Amino acid sequence: MSGKFYTICKMALLGYALFAVSACSSIPEDDPEAAAEYRKINDPAEKANRYIFKFNQGLDSVILKPVTGIYRIFPKFVRNGVHNFFHNLKTPVILANDILQGEPVRAGNTLTRFVINTTIGIGGVRDQASNWGIQSHSEDFGQTLAVWGFGEGPYLMLPILGPSNPRDALGKVVDYLVDPITWWARNKDEDWIPITRTVVNTIDTRDRLWDALEDLEKSSIDYYAAVRSLYRQQRNREIANGQRPKEKKNSDLSGYFDLVKIDDLFLKSDIEPGK
Repeated sequence: MSGKFYTICKMALLGYALFAVSACSSIPEDDPEAAAEYRKINDPAEKANRYIFKFNQGLDSVILKPVTGIYRIFPKFVRNGVHNFFHNLKTPVILANDILQGEPVRAGNTLTRFVINTTIGIGGVRDQASNWGIQSHSEDFGQTLAVWGFGEGPYLMLPILGPSNPRDALGKVVDYLVDPITWWARNKDEDWIPITRTVVNTIDTRDRLWDALEDLEKSSIDYYAAVRSLYRQQRNREIANGQRPKEKKNSDLSGYFDLVKIDDLFLKSDIEPGK
């Protein structure tokens, strides 16, 4: 069962990659200003990406948003407990990337938080470490590759998974493969565990971005471009840990940040940028 599932996923991603490549537009070299804007936006498969974006919007409106709406019936402290629990489960991946990025202080922070929240925090349901001033942060292999000097590559809108780029897409695969929970589940033939975890994490993320996305869609002239800008800006903040802005030169800020400030957006979504 698991082998067939992974084969189907690989074929779907390969099919999308071929579709995106075939839909790539050429650089308008005869117009210097248009060529410069094209390179700045860095979205050569924009036509294909917009098609996938509409597909994802359809899934969101038909499935994800209604399910999340039901989930939001639960009190905020219950939803926060779910978020804290699943964030705590990500500790091994975060710790590994802290180490790979040469961040011993942040690695120590991650390990300390795990010990405190797993014990006093009742398995991570309560974020006791933050209450004691040990704030959380998130790291992934896409960020690690960026710290190592790998460029993000062209913008991609992945089916179901949403905004990405080749570097971050590869990072997701690596993080999934090195996650101890994935190892354990596959060895025990318990594929439902990582699948359930992914589903709950997706609902949790949609819940925490509910108000922010509503405001973004209402205030944006071009919602697709706004999401593209938001994704790049947030990823650059995460990579920089709030300090190193070296990748901001590749950000596409056109048509969005005149309308909505990213800090305001993340304040509304309860997700702190750059942590």
